[in-house]
Amino acid sequence: MRNKIMKIMSLDHVGIRVMEFDRAIRFYEKLGFSVTRQDSKEHVVVLKHDSGVEINLLDSGSNDNNQKNVLMDVENKYPGYTHYALEVNSAENAKQYLESIGLVVTEGPVTFGDGKTSIFIRDPDKNVIELTQLP
Repeated sequence: MRNKIMKIMSLDHVGIRVMEFDRAIRFYEKLGFSVTRQDSKEHVVVLKHDSGVEINLLDSGSNDNNQKNVLMDVENKYPGYTHYALEVNSAENAKQYLESIGLVVTEGPVTFGDGKTSIFIRDPDKNVIELTQLP
């Protein structure tokens, strides 16, 4: 009998640990996400975007690490997820929009060897979000 490989259909959601739900919700609403479920027993807030992207905010963050992301902003490189990328139709338009609503673009636009052009922002807890335009 041949081994069968499981069939992954898509990415279901991204879980993001935050310090404060309200602060994180306000940030993600600026990106077009809407709260679809809040569960105080599970300590989760689910937000969805019209594109189908879903994020789950988990409020169990207990240390702001002096406003540093321990995966990106410290000398030691720990294993873990460093960022997630959302596809946009135009990195330049995304940059202009983000700046117009008062969000800081921390890097970019930068074009990579595969032709993708990206900008990077951070949420209030310093989690990195890449907004990438395909070639």
